[in-house]
Amino acid sequence: MTLAILLSALAMTLIVGVRYLLASAGFALATRVRQPGLYRGLDRQIRREISWSLASAAIYGIPAGIVAWGWQARGWTLVYRDVHAYPIWWLPLSVLAYLAAHDTWFYWTHRWMHAPRPFRIAHAVHHASRPPTAWAAMAFHPWEALTGAVVIPTLVFVIPIHIGALAVVLTIMTLMGVTNHMGWELFPRWLVEGRAGRWLITASHHQRHHQEYRCNYGLYFRVWDRLCGTDKGLGRFDRGG
Repeated sequence: MTLAILLSALAMTLIVGVRYLLASAGFALATRVRQPGLYRGLDRQIRREISWSLASAAIYGIPAGIVAWGWQARGWTLVYRDVHAYPIWWLPLSVLAYLAAHDTWFYWTHRWMHAPRPFRIAHAVHHASRPPTAWAAMAFHPWEALTGAVVIPTLVFVIPIHIGALAVVLTIMTLMGVTNHMGWELFPRWLVEGRAGRWLITASHHQRHHQEYRCNYGLYFRVWDRLCGTDKGLGRFDRGG
């Protein structure tokens, strides 16, 4: 049993690490094509981002691997395979529930991370990326990585979700983490500056957080920032931001 748990944790760590490398490499390549020279002179920073991110992959992968083993071997969690186990309308609603719960946890832990002591001990690692790049999505100090690593493994014990819907959540989590740090806006202006953009977070919104620190703490949605008065709108894209 112990060996099976260790192998599951190792496998999940590899999955998280490879997923990060593929996603970040893909959007770094897109940056080279769409914004040539944007990352020029940042080779040392990028190597540091990759190192921190691969360490974070293990911190994310180990609890996920243990929970995955428990789900398959012991029937832990509320993850289900039969699409008809719950009403079909629950599929999209469960995705939204996970994103909303994750966003809430992220907002409040992220805001706490900006208190002087947690920032100095942990969160400064992430903000050392100036400007952030597509490789910075998981560039966290281990203590900060741990706060993020517990979210999904906890939610699968609380909120039922189909395995396919969970894959959608993890995909959105990866893509938003990478694209919000690229240093340029991937999404069209009509979305970012339109009605949907008033509630959704994209690179333009998160960029301002990296410029001013004390604002725009959300991950997917601007709801908590708006409710708590920490939303300062969209940022600008210039070197050093």
